[in-house]
This record gives sequence, structure tokens and C-alpha cells, in this order.
Amino acid sequence: VQLVESGGGLVQAGGSLRLSCRVSEHTFSTYTMGWFRQAPGKERESIAAISWHGGSTNYADSVKGRFTVSRDNAENTVYLQMDSMRPEDTAVYYCAAWYGSPWYDGPIRNWGQGTQVTVSS
Repeated sequence: VQLVESGGGLVQAGGSLRLSCRVSEHTFSTYTMGWFRQAPGKERESIAAISWHGGSTNYADSVKGRFTVSRDNAENTVYLQMDSMRPEDTAVYYCAAWYGSPWYDGPIRNWGQGTQVTVSS
């Protein structure tokens, strides 16, 4: 499974960005999709996930109310809309795909290459 993120960049605090992750797999609609991020010197953290049908989502407390995960199964793409961004959101953002719940906390095999997001103060 190949996952390709796009949409990263530089944004001022309070601004918005939308990340996309396109999956080259006709079974995209069967995967739960998630977004993770890793800031310099920190561990990778899960920030948002969405079930295969889009009906269930899960967010980290740090982004709840500011970030929104969505998916378009016809386009094999998952999105992360990031609003009211903060300098502490600066990180490399990764998408991932797995079978199971959006609350899954185990090993994941399918990852994108990551896209840099930088929020200036």
C-alpha cells in the first residue's frame, strides 16, 4: 500500500492548512485511516483517525476542536483540515492505514513519507 501526503508548508499562528493523503490501493475504503505527527525531539503521536465508512472519528485532546479528519472513498483520499494552528503544531505529519478501530493503538505497517508543517508565531 502506497500512501502519499501533500499540503504541508509554512503558516502563521491562527492560520489553516489542509493535508491530503492519497492511497494507491483499490481497497482504500476498507482501511481505517489516521494522521500522526512527530515534532523534533519527540515521539510520534496519533492525532486523528477515521473509520473506513467515515462514521467514527477519534482525536487527540491537543487537536480536538481545531482539526478535522475526513475521507473521500471515491478519490482514495483522506484529509486533515487544520484550523487555529499553533506553533506547537509544528511537526512532520504522517498518514497511516490499518484495519480496525480508530482507537487502535498497536503496530501499523502502512505509512506515508510525511509532510512538514511549520507554524510561525
